[in-house]
Amino acid sequence: MAKTAAALHILVKHQELAEDIIKQLKRGAKFDVLAKRHSTCPSGKKGGSLGEFKKGQMVPAFDKVCFTGELLTPHLVKTKFGWHVVKVLYRT
Repeated sequence: MAKTAAALHILVKHQELAEDIIKQLKRGAKFDVLAKRHSTCPSGKKGGSLGEFKKGQMVPAFDKVCFTGELLTPHLVKTKFGWHVVKVLYRT
């Protein structure tokens, strides 16, 4: 079982915008460009990078995707903070 993961994310208030961002990513848009443009999280300034974090450090729904979701694929996650587009880079 993975103990750490690294991920990028874009946090937005509305599901429709999050879904549109995923469509743009599937068409080849750059994650960091979209994060800088749309994310309401401070990590947006860093292209959405959350760096490496331990299992259990993030809210449960976010944590679940980071430790069980497919790598390098954009995932849509709803938390108390809003809608996240999450791209898991790796797990250790």
